[in-house]
Amino acid sequence: MECVVQGIIETQHVEALEILLQGLCGVPKERLRIHELCLKSGPNLGAVASEVRLLCDLEQPEPTWTVRHVGGAMRGAGAEQISVLVRTVVESKASKNVLRFFYTLGYKLDHELLRVGFAFHFQRGAQITVTVTSVNKMLKLHATEEAVPVTPGIQLVEVTAPASSDNYTEVVAAISSFCEYLAPLLHLSKPNVSAGVVPTAAAAAASLMSNGGGKTL
Repeated sequence: MECVVQGIIETQHVEALEILLQGLCGVPKERLRIHELCLKSGPNLGAVASEVRLLCDLEQPEPTWTVRHVGGAMRGAGAEQISVLVRTVVESKASKNVLRFFYTLGYKLDHELLRVGFAFHFQRGAQITVTVTSVNKMLKLHATEEAVPVTPGIQLVEVTAPASSDNYTEVVAAISSFCEYLAPLLHLSKPNVSAGVVPTAAAAAASLMSNGGGKTL
């Protein structure tokens, strides 16, 4: 399982967010350049459509591939009352022939994206990862070098942590607590429930930039 919240931030404030995350983490950021292909099953693969995402890490000397399937979100009154989405995720490393393999199975390319940015990893009651990326679309098939921003001037922030049926409540609490550090810069909520940019972001970013970084907490 995975616990996740998302938010958006204006590109002009990303440097301030990076300074804050660096102060909280204390270790260098991880650079990201991920080519993401979304595949959907054809009619010959069953009555219920399925979707998988193939992630190619272009930052590695030899690009590496990962297959990722995101399942349904946890349901019920308890799930509705928390601000963090809890969902099932299956992920596995794959060879460079994975795209051809899924095409052979009957999957079709639905869309592809290029995510460029950085990530920080934290251990704060859970293994929390914060990614900040510009989401770009390809004008031509697989043409990552010609990708253009989907929403110019806006970047996506995602906070995730692995969980299980036994400990997801503790992980949810850890993420909620961690998100309080970022609240002056952005609002984080369940995916597809965006509140837009935060009014206090400009002032918070100016404060972070003026003192050169946040304190290690």
